Amino acid sequence: MQTTFSWPDFLRKLAVIAIPVALQNLLTITGSMVDTMMIASLGETSVGAVGLCAQFSSLMFSGYWGFVGGGMLFFSQYFGAGDDDGIKRSYGLTLCCMMSVGLLFALLAVARPEDVMCLYTDKASIRAIGASYLRIAGFSYPLSVLSMAMAALLRSTERVRLPLFGAVAGVATNIALNWVFIFGHLGFPAMGVRGAALATVFSGAVNVATIALLSLRTRHPYLFAVREHFRWTRPFIREYFVKCWPILCNEVLIGVGNMGINVVLGRQSEQAIAATAVFRTLEGLVIGFFAGFSNASSVLVGTQVGAGHLETARQRAIRLVYLCMGFIGLIGLILVALHTPILRAMSLSGESFRLAYGMLCIYAAVAVIRMSNWVQNDTYRAAGDAAYGTLLEIVFMFAVVLPAVFVTGMVLHSPFLLVFACCYVDEPVRFVLMQRHLFSGRWMKPVTPEGRAALEAMRSKEAR
Repeated sequence: MQTTFSWPDFLRKLAVIAIPVALQNLLTITGSMVDTMMIASLGETSVGAVGLCAQFSSLMFSGYWGFVGGGMLFFSQYFGAGDDDGIKRSYGLTLCCMMSVGLLFALLAVARPEDVMCLYTDKASIRAIGASYLRIAGFSYPLSVLSMAMAALLRSTERVRLPLFGAVAGVATNIALNWVFIFGHLGFPAMGVRGAALATVFSGAVNVATIALLSLRTRHPYLFAVREHFRWTRPFIREYFVKCWPILCNEVLIGVGNMGINVVLGRQSEQAIAATAVFRTLEGLVIGFFAGFSNASSVLVGTQVGAGHLETARQRAIRLVYLCMGFIGLIGLILVALHTPILRAMSLSGESFRLAYGMLCIYAAVAVIRMSNWVQNDTYRAAGDAAYGTLLEIVFMFAVVLPAVFVTGMVLHSPFLLVFACCYVDEPVRFVLMQRHLFSGRWMKPVTPEGRAALEAMRSKEAR
């Protein structure tokens, strides 16, 4: 079993995986910021409406992310073990499960957008605008799911640049078509928020097409092996869902919990709703950088567990967590320092500006441990332990966070920033519990023969 740890090799591989993923997410968030700036010219009501529609998209994301997390567990471990057939079968099953979620949400958005908006706000003007946006944007959901599945496989097999190129093409398309469709340039009618939704659909198609064409050009060995994608056996399907089930429950239940939080936030003042929409866009900057570490943890740790190098996996996991905390803390400070020009660019002023600044300050204080908890959970999942972080997150969400937000927001009618702060009240306690589990090493649960053999050897050595 490999016991030495190489810092240069670790940092090189971290950069190769994390930087393209972070850049891809930064591009996507930059596109979202430009969207928000363009929509802001239509008024705070439009900003708030599109922001609430984004929360419905986030619920869809929670619905299929469990399969992404489970799929990357298998992709990375099979890749570390050199099992090509395992990678292909895992991708086929993951894509089918993800697409079923995407199609369901697309149907709801296109066919029942008014009912969807009624869940998120009681403001009739916001509901009407949001419904007109969802009715078109829903067609982009299957495209978003497909691009995410392709990106997960490519990243897990160390082809991280291809999704980045897809993001570049998609974001460029989105910005250009927003300018055309929202304001009515180049002979097109001014469509307002419906134009933003239409641009989202076209940009999703360009993203998928770019990734597919580049993968074909580079002859990726797994993405288009369609016949092998569906050669599942009952034992394989059973093991897949046993590993994915805790992750799926985590993401779905946390998505439901977040929807409950958004229902409360969506029943605050219109200024608070607009501030929340802008904050969510800026929060994406932090999550974008974090996603680089998250994907790196899944690949760098998962491949080592799959190959049977358990001590290297442990050392990589510990270093990833603390590097992530440092970078996220720095980004949070930068956002707070530059809040005035950023929020002004988003057309916020007066009360909405004050609330958005307060939200940024609160988030900067908690994002360090929040993202640490997140990357630790992704590390455990990639190593085969999908249950521990899941149980903690679900219990704290429904026993602590959701009651605190509901009571302060709907019963006591507390100031908005206090309601918002309650969204993160559980993070410090979970951080302590996640750290104990990290250093215990009990999260390494391989799915490959090589990893299982190494785990048995390690346990035998510890028992002596």
